[in-house]
Amino acid sequence: MKMLSLAEELQKNSYPGRGIILGRSKDGTKAVAAYFIMGRSENSRNRIFVEDKKGIRTQAFDPSKLTDPSLIIYAPVRVLGNKTIVTNGDQTDTIYEGMDRQLTFEQSLRSREFEPDAPNYTPRISGIMHVENGKYSYAMSILKSNNGSPDSCNRFTFAYENCAAGEGHFIHTYQHDGDPLPSFEGEPKLVEIPDDMDAFVNLLWENLNEENKVSLFVRYIDIATGTYETKIVNKNQ
Repeated sequence: MKMLSLAEELQKNSYPGRGIILGRSKDGTKAVAAYFIMGRSENSRNRIFVEDKKGIRTQAFDPSKLTDPSLIIYAPVRVLGNKTIVTNGDQTDTIYEGMDRQLTFEQSLRSREFEPDAPNYTPRISGIMHVENGKYSYAMSILKSNNGSPDSCNRFTFAYENCAAGEGHFIHTYQHDGDPLPSFEGEPKLVEIPDDMDAFVNLLWENLNEENKVSLFVRYIDIATGTYETKIVNKNQ
């Protein structure tokens, strides 16, 4: 698979929606996760990321403007032991609770499907990172409608074992802006992951569409020790 320029992928797409990037830093020492959200409506744009224990959650920037919280207020990131869960919805909790009962990542998502937001039927994208004893692997999932039809759910899981240094994978909810919004297609995109966390944060934030970007989360986890550093950027200040 050809490695794509993450900057170019973001620059040429005004509305990828919500996106997850998982990978490994170029020097091989860090497990890396990024999650961003975008919005076209006032309700979607009225959000910020805040830290919540070892994870994060979304909350309304201006509570008086919050209309429907059902699909926009959730915990995108939660940590279960040596596993870090990153998703674009409340399936974070489904995965957390399932894996806490010894279900696999894939099994935990069997009870969920795409979002009920006709006519877009936004895909549920999810990621799981496993860092233990100096080893790191990750997996990504997308649950999507069948070519825009809500009659069936198509389920895809991509697992990356012994992931290579400097490589990551990028999955997002929509191919591009549209009405209705077309769901992401194909495998997660191969992208480069740098060593410098601040440089990675800046690359993502500066290349997301200025009008539509809302919030960004980035975490670098030391594979040897499990310690981590987190950066959050919110457009609403």
